[in-house]
Parts: sequence; structure tokens; C-alpha cells
Amino acid sequence: MTDQPRSIEVPEALDGTRFDSALAQLFPEFSRSRLKTWILEGCATLDGAIVAPRRSVKAGQLVSLLATPDEVTAAAPEDMPLSFAYEDEHVLVLNKPVGLVVHPGAGNPTGTLVNGLLAFDPTLAQLPRAGLIHRLDKDTSGLLIIARTLEAHTHLVRSLEAREIAREYRAICLGRLTAGGKVDEPIGRHPTQRTKMSVHRSGKAAVTHFRVLSRFDNFTFIACRLESGRTHQIRVHMSYRKHPLVGDPLYSGRLILPAGSSEELQLLLRGFKRQALHASRLAFAHPISGVPIELQSDLPDDLQALLQVMSKSAFSAAEFNAMAWPKVLER
Repeated sequence: MTDQPRSIEVPEALDGTRFDSALAQLFPEFSRSRLKTWILEGCATLDGAIVAPRRSVKAGQLVSLLATPDEVTAAAPEDMPLSFAYEDEHVLVLNKPVGLVVHPGAGNPTGTLVNGLLAFDPTLAQLPRAGLIHRLDKDTSGLLIIARTLEAHTHLVRSLEAREIAREYRAICLGRLTAGGKVDEPIGRHPTQRTKMSVHRSGKAAVTHFRVLSRFDNFTFIACRLESGRTHQIRVHMSYRKHPLVGDPLYSGRLILPAGSSEELQLLLRGFKRQALHASRLAFAHPISGVPIELQSDLPDDLQALLQVMSKSAFSAAEFNAMAWPKVLER
């Protein structure tokens, strides 16, 4: 974010173009809607004068833009421990713990990730949703991208919409999957249970790819990739395939302890009160430099413990963390 105006001379190629269109081409790092707001607020000028968005520009005229912050995130800063997998002046990638609500809302006005981010970096209050580009459910752990500047925010939102940010998850589902596959089913709000999502024809397009990493007697450890980012997408899609995630309080139904399972596994399953889902890997181009960034987050302790008991210690924690598609995060 800058508090000094940026000025660019209108090139011959933009002679006769509308002011708002010229501005969008001269400052592509900002969204058209934000640029239009700045025009109407007088933060974008032509030869020092405030003009209408439809005003035509001439080659050689001077376009100036003062990118003013918008106080769009209203939440109280709260100190809390936050762990970052990546950090620079433009972008953060958080390793979110289980149990942390991302956004303030009804029932969670404080103690959320947004509150913590505003304490970590108060300038994030100038960005939509404190710079958060996507979200994770309260009881899903793993990697989250946060923009720290308007320019980075615009680029990352566009990248997410263009499916240029690759996201890989790890999950443990009920039953033995024979092979990987794809779920291409629309997701929308459940027609009668408003806290749930469901697959139905009037929902929004949603595609989840999944791959088997390891099979156990009554469970399967899988990797999932998203083409879309609908609420509860992996949880809904795997439940639709009759393989809901272990511990999922909304989509797996009542706890069933498989016949013949060990006492240790039964104890772990009874105490596992959240969906077995972890956002394990991210790949994206840095929003400013364009340099490729690939990050991995190891499975949290509760998932590692569950897997080790399910596998009867056939694998180590490090081996479970290393499992993935042969080429990580193809875009």
C-alpha cells in the first residue's frame, strides 16, 4: 500500500479510451471495481482533475492514482500464537491449527484467525477479510494464503478464480476405496438442514479429484485436489461417494466402530471429534515476483496417531507426510 500518488502518461495505444478502461490497463494490479471506486472518490485524476469514468483520455495526458486503504475489516486485534510456513512483505502462508475459526461471526465474535492476524499486522485491516484469499473450516488444519497488500490481494484472488493456485489435502475416509477418481457434482446449501451443504442440481459446480495413498482394514488415506472451492467441498463429495471422512460431525453419521478393530483404535476413534482433513500442500506464483512457491504442511499429531494405529505401525509419520501424487500439485 502506498500513500503517494502514482502517475503514468497515457500512451498512444490508449488514445481515445475511456478513463476507467485506461486506468485498468495502466494499473492492472488493482481490480476494476476498486479502480472505479477510487475514480468516484477523486483518488484517480486526469491531468490533476477529477473526471467521470466515461471521460475519454488523450495520449500524453497524465493519469495519477492514489491507492487509498479501505477500512473493510472491522475486528479487534488479539494476540495469539500463529505459525507461518511462508512470510514476506506481500504474502503470508499460515499453518492453521485445528479448532481455530477463520472469520468472526455469530457465536464467534472474537478469538478468530482474523483477530490474530490484525494483531500480527494491523495494516491487514485495510484489506477485505484481513487479506485472507480462501478459508478452512474451524476443525480443518493446514495451509492458508493471506495477502498483505492490495496489489497482492488482487493478483491472488484472480489466480484463485483462474484455478492457478493448486491445493492438495489429506484425509482419512470410512471404508476401503479401490481406486482414486473424480467427483464432479454441484454443491449448494442443504434444502432442510441449513448448517449443511449437499449435492443437488441447483448448486454451484464443484470438482474434487482424489487419489488413494494407503488402504487399511476399514479406512482409506487419500489425497484430494480441488478445482473449485465450495463450502465443505471435500466433506460433501466424499460423503456423496459413501466414504465420509472419519470424525466428520456433519456428514459421517453416528460413530461406527468396525468389528475386529483394536481397543487402541476404538479409543482413538471415540476421541476423534473433528473431520480427518488437513490442507497439506499449496503451489502458486508469487503475486508480485511471479516466482513459483510450493509449500507443505506435515500432518497434525492427531491424524498421525490415527494413521499409525490404523496401519498397525506399518508406516512412520514421516512416510505418511511424504505421500502425495508423484508430481506434486500439477496445475
